[in-house]
Amino acid sequence: MIILQKKLPRRTFLRGMGAAISLPMLTAMVPALARSTQGKMPLRVGYIYSPNGIIRERWRPESAGQNFEMTDILKQWEPYREQILVLSNMNNGESESVDGHVGGSGMWLTGVEPNKSLSDIRCGTSVDQMIARETGQETPVASLQVCIENAAELAGQSNAGYSSAYTNTISWSSPTTPLPMEHRPREIFERLFGDGGTNPAVRQNRINRKKSILDFVMSDVSRVKKELGATDSRKLSEFTDALRDVELRVQIAEEKSDMELPEMERLIGIPPHEDHIGLMYDLLALAFQTDTTRVFSFMVAREYSELVYTHLGHQDPYHPLTHHRGDPVRKRQAGEIDVYHAQLFARFLDKLSSTEDADGSSVLDNSMIMYGAGMGEGDVHNQYNVPIALLGSGGGRLKGGRHIKYTMGTPLTNLHLAMLDLYGIEMETMGTVLGESTGKLDLTASA
Repeated sequence: MIILQKKLPRRTFLRGMGAAISLPMLTAMVPALARSTQGKMPLRVGYIYSPNGIIRERWRPESAGQNFEMTDILKQWEPYREQILVLSNMNNGESESVDGHVGGSGMWLTGVEPNKSLSDIRCGTSVDQMIARETGQETPVASLQVCIENAAELAGQSNAGYSSAYTNTISWSSPTTPLPMEHRPREIFERLFGDGGTNPAVRQNRINRKKSILDFVMSDVSRVKKELGATDSRKLSEFTDALRDVELRVQIAEEKSDMELPEMERLIGIPPHEDHIGLMYDLLALAFQTDTTRVFSFMVAREYSELVYTHLGHQDPYHPLTHHRGDPVRKRQAGEIDVYHAQLFARFLDKLSSTEDADGSSVLDNSMIMYGAGMGEGDVHNQYNVPIALLGSGGGRLKGGRHIKYTMGTPLTNLHLAMLDLYGIEMETMGTVLGESTGKLDLTASA
């Protein structure tokens, strides 16, 4: 039984010098929340983009319906089978008219063909930003856009007459405004938990002294705990432990990134790749847990990525491997990267599934995460039958455990309309010409 002297406001912060940390969802907040959302937990939405296509046989089940087989990639998410919707036969535009890499990332969330120009940058508003417009007023951060590769270092790497803006982001706040993706864990951490008005010199001094943000707010933690019951007190302790762990890992990563490395051996992603992705996923999980944002987009790598996955025994960069031309060794190695990305995503699912919401359900129960790629076959740059899966229960709005094969050529924008509809956002059409929707995707189909 939880005994409280008063109800906690939903937007309660732990405050200290240079920090303003949102509390996680607690039972004490449910009454206030129920009045504004009819008793439902906030619905979180995420978009995770894998570049250069995904090796089809490592992804797509042959059978449809509930008894679909778990392929190499899907096996990584086996514990969440009943929260998986695998969606086949959807097209992300027509690759004959646009470079496959550029169209893959540029059209994935917009359905709009990128304008072929190095200076006149035009695409379309992305679905994540349509949702962020609706939810942004209810959360401290409207949306998060994160990545692994440093776009600043790649800004000049334009291809086939297109600006690199189309391959450095998947999020567009307007047809002419690509949103930058942040690759630095410290910047994400400070945006979520540091006071944005803090003098940069003060923040840097705290970092240099290895003073934790939590150290500044612990007195506030103690104060809030006095108002909580046993269950909420435990949740708050688990949250602060997780937050301190992430902050420590950010600090360790920064120390490693300060090491001098020979230029030829310096990878684009520092800290080491697996640590980097793990940190980003943990930061996104904390952002959902605290309701700091309800929308994110994450590029685990960019189109044309030249990252070398040496820990998998590879010597060739990622992008060239995907142009395997049927070579069994190169195709196998490209598939190993796809499986590896799925393994890292599985840890994120574990985190969301093990994190309780205020009503006793999990954060994963109240999320819908779209995972996939913008190209169906990276070897030949086509955007047909792109790999797409939805994970999570969407607050009871989604019923998983199925592989649905739609009519060949179904526009991916039909899925965006369906997800907008689940969020209560009505739109009749989305995309233009090559990626134009034809109606809301039926997510209740049996096969």
